[in-house]
Amino acid sequence: MLFCPRGIRIVLQVIIWSESSYDSLQAFSSSIAGMLASRAVLEGIGVGDSQASPTQALLLSVLQESLGRIATIIFAHRLGSSLEPECKMYRLLADIFNDSAMILACLSPALPKSLRVAVLAVASTLRSLCGVAAGSSKASLSAHFAKVGNLGELNAKDSSQETIISLLGMLTGSLVISHITTKFATWASLILLLSIHLFTNYLAVRAVSMRTLNRQRANLVFSSYLHAVKNKDVGLKLLTPEEVSHQERIFEKDGVLRSSDFRLGRNDIRGHCSIGVPLQKILSLFNRRVLHVEIAPSPRLSEFPALLDVYKNEGYIMMCSIIAGMRPAYYIVVKEGAENRDLLKGWLHALYHTTLWTVGRKEGESVIEGLERTRREVEGLLETYNVFEELERVGWDINTGALETRSGTRVRIG
Repeated sequence: MLFCPRGIRIVLQVIIWSESSYDSLQAFSSSIAGMLASRAVLEGIGVGDSQASPTQALLLSVLQESLGRIATIIFAHRLGSSLEPECKMYRLLADIFNDSAMILACLSPALPKSLRVAVLAVASTLRSLCGVAAGSSKASLSAHFAKVGNLGELNAKDSSQETIISLLGMLTGSLVISHITTKFATWASLILLLSIHLFTNYLAVRAVSMRTLNRQRANLVFSSYLHAVKNKDVGLKLLTPEEVSHQERIFEKDGVLRSSDFRLGRNDIRGHCSIGVPLQKILSLFNRRVLHVEIAPSPRLSEFPALLDVYKNEGYIMMCSIIAGMRPAYYIVVKEGAENRDLLKGWLHALYHTTLWTVGRKEGESVIEGLERTRREVEGLLETYNVFEELERVGWDINTGALETRSGTRVRIG
């Protein structure tokens, strides 16, 4: 295959070719839609208007560039650490930003000049956000496909393919755009092209099976595992990356704990978990006065050493807040030197606790006692079924961290 790097297995070539086919279609339609948007921008800044000033057009361009660069800096600062774990989401989100910018650009000629400037500035900001999200997610996806140390070749051939598709799109667009002269034809063509663009890009993202365990994929794998353990399934088998890719959502709420059993058609949100939080967050859960009824009363601050003792041999510390009528909230502090396996164990502990903590719970059991009991049960399950070894066997990369979507803190205990 011309655009498929050498040294890649035939199975992976088929996956790359499938993803590239969708990517080519979406890039082709985007190129033509971009020409329609560019024509609208030229009309918006006064091309063909004898009263338009070159200085005004220049100042508008400076405003757009300035806002775009500021948006790039803010976006990268606030969400930079989540771009790789959620690369599939941001890859599709980048195209939503881009298509929204095109719609605003095509809308701008019909607006008053004062409002037109604001709309074009917003469009420029969206294009900048697209650039950050698309560039970062593309780098993560390229690293995923580069299996034999050929990342450079993969990027080079991907750029070559993108260049050819963009060239074909521009040539085709040059022929088509001259026949699209009415507003109705412009908007009908734009909506059709953008629909093809988003749909094919959605298919391209769905075709990718990531091997790292982010929060959503960890939920799917671990909840399926816990359901099998609960039902004493003799043929216990962990989900593979390909099976998970068919079930995962492109857009998922950050930090939710889902108990998923697709055999029963259930995919319930059971709680929320924050990982990598500062120690102060856990301390704030002690000696707490709440207006709601707590299922398990808030522990006293004097019990904090007991919590540390529960996790003395773990790479994390977890505390929870369980209030009647509300979903449980879990907070995980990561210790200094913790590995990704420790984070995965902490996430499994949170999912297990929110799903099965009432099973075997004794009357009057405190929050810390409940955490200790479920921690021992999770430890037993991991050892009995060799979960981490099984995860690697079915194809998961458990050494690359993908659970933290924000820059987390590390604490040193003792």
